[in-house]
Amino acid sequence: MLKRTSLIIFGAALLASAALVVSAGARPTAPQASSTNSSSTAKKKKRVSSKSRRKSRGRSQAAPTPDRIKEIQTALLKDGSYEGTPTGKWDAATIDAMKKFQDKNGFSPTGKIDALSLNKLGLGSETAGKGAPAPAATASAPVATTPPVVSPADPPTKQ
Repeated sequence: MLKRTSLIIFGAALLASAALVVSAGARPTAPQASSTNSSSTAKKKKRVSSKSRRKSRGRSQAAPTPDRIKEIQTALLKDGSYEGTPTGKWDAATIDAMKKFQDKNGFSPTGKIDALSLNKLGLGSETAGKGAPAPAATASAPVATTPPVVSPADPPTKQ
């Protein structure tokens, strides 16, 4: 009987200690202030995801300058799509003129500045609106040919 009681008490103590270990592992403990901290309350360090740590792309499409807008308006004026004097502001009249120009030239009439429209106005580059450059064709290496093997038993034929 004494053995049985001892085993029950030992089992209960073991179970209680296991429960404490499991419950402590399930939830994080409060941060404790170390003796090296100057403040009495220690702050928990915030984890930052790798996505937010990445730097944003430094290069993005910039808005056109007033001089560039004037240049576009002047080209639209020469084409007959824009009426008025170039102001250097991308206003409703300029958007309408760009839509008119794009529709007249078979482009999607968005009214937005795009590479194909600028190229057609004479303000783009030669490669604007084209696809990505094709990879350069690599020259194939010349294939080495071996001369036919003539065995000593076969004398050359005379003609």
